[in-house]
Amino acid sequence: MRRHWSLFATASRYALIGHARNRFAMLLVVLYVPVWIALAYVTIPDRPAPFRLRATGEVLSPAGNQLTQITGALNAVTLIAGFMMFAATFTGGAFDRRLAMAGYPRPHLVLAKLAALTLACAAVAAYATAATCVGWSPRQPLVLAAALFCAAMTYGALGVVFGSVLGREVEGMFAILMISILDLALQNPLSSSGSDSAVVRYLPSYGAVQASMSAGFSTASASQGITIQLLWLFGASFAGFLVFRRRTRDALPPVRRTSRPVPGTDPGAAAPHVPPQEDAPAPRVRSPRP
Repeated sequence: MRRHWSLFATASRYALIGHARNRFAMLLVVLYVPVWIALAYVTIPDRPAPFRLRATGEVLSPAGNQLTQITGALNAVTLIAGFMMFAATFTGGAFDRRLAMAGYPRPHLVLAKLAALTLACAAVAAYATAATCVGWSPRQPLVLAAALFCAAMTYGALGVVFGSVLGREVEGMFAILMISILDLALQNPLSSSGSDSAVVRYLPSYGAVQASMSAGFSTASASQGITIQLLWLFGASFAGFLVFRRRTRDALPPVRRTSRPVPGTDPGAAAPHVPPQEDAPAPRVRSPRP
């Protein structure tokens, strides 16, 4: 047990060091999250924006700037988590492959990445929730933080998938950016008239949006939205595990045996000992008579 814990702690330390070296992600956390939430609160009008919440069937009428703050916080945490995990997977793929081929257990590597992702997403979600609560008070702040956390974890797992299957860094960054923008723009009642359409149920952050809207403007239970988002999280995590396992697989061909068993003998039995034979004397040859 102590050996497994030591392997997990070592892999977790390297994963956290890799995230800490990503200064651009740290800058996004410190500046982008509060700036985006503050601009949404200041620039968007505060007139009511009625919409129907599909998870509970309620018709809510929150202020437009508060509604945009919720979607802005979701957009911020998903982008940051996706970028961080994509960068860590893309740049550390060769190192993970060498560790796995050297005999380092792959489950410990996967659990270490999951632990680092969990800590990073928890910190970002708590920071975004605190920034949102500066201007107004959500009805259920803890549920809002849980929804932001689940959305960030889902996009972090997607970042692992993109970092393993895409060959260039710009491709992964563009994919995460466009998916997050389209995902949340289609679910924002201010920017999309089809936010209550049945199509949005298949978007990656649908459960988190439903749970966060319920947490911000209602006292109804948000368990349905959290459950849907957890299903997306498990699916994305499973896909990330599969691509990580494929990327760190042993590419060497299997060793083939050249010896073949003698027919009629047991292949697992030892070969019988054959004593060396002495050379037979050469036959005498008579010379022909004259």
